[in-house]
Amino acid sequence: MATFRLPKNSRIEKGAMYSCSDQHGLVRRFKIYRWNPDDGKNPRLDIFEVDIDETGPMVLDALISIKSDHDSSLAFRRSCGEGICGSCSMNINGTNQLACITPMASIDGEIAVYPLPHMEVVKDLIVDLSHFFAQYASVEPWLKNANPPLEGERLQSIEERGRIDGAYECIMCACCSTSCPSYWWNPDRYLGPAVLLQAYRWLIDSRDESRDERLDQLQDSFRLYRCHTIMNCATACPKGLNPGKAIGEIKKMLHQRD
Repeated sequence: MATFRLPKNSRIEKGAMYSCSDQHGLVRRFKIYRWNPDDGKNPRLDIFEVDIDETGPMVLDALISIKSDHDSSLAFRRSCGEGICGSCSMNINGTNQLACITPMASIDGEIAVYPLPHMEVVKDLIVDLSHFFAQYASVEPWLKNANPPLEGERLQSIEERGRIDGAYECIMCACCSTSCPSYWWNPDRYLGPAVLLQAYRWLIDSRDESRDERLDQLQDSFRLYRCHTIMNCATACPKGLNPGKAIGEIKKMLHQRD
């Protein structure tokens, strides 16, 4: 029997309330998932009031304000703040998003922030991505070509370069994979949309000479074919990419090869 309470068999409890001081401007309320593996307690939902006149416009700005002004123990990942690194991926009001490019103004009412779903929680809003990146490494996401160019760089035509548009932009934030029911149920064997999009990126690169080898690695009832084209991945992608379409193209390559 599957259980979806994380950590295992836990139940979320009511947490603390952190109010603004009497002197404040426009206040937004945040409900944030908290869990500390060291205290032996169940997860809880803490509520924080944030004076957004004193912060930047994005959800990440509010989280930084909460950590600075209310509770320094709040744990979350962040880095670039520009939607480039993918570090601050989390579930915001039911949708996997990057906190750094999610405007508070785009959300009505209370803002609920949880870690990415169906992933092992390390602490608070941080999940363990070790398995996710091990899957990424398994598709060997680098150029494989044993023949050096005659001189200079490996050149591509404009058309050849254009083929990887919509694939190379992936920042491996895991928003798509953790939105995918097939990945929830089979994370140990199904590679998931993010990793398969990266596999596709190298399959269509004109400079790579390992297409057959790469396809052999993907021809598996679980690694590739657990995708049922639900398309949650395309909805969740903060970069506007379409992993589901890329997965369909890989299936087409395998069919044509056979």
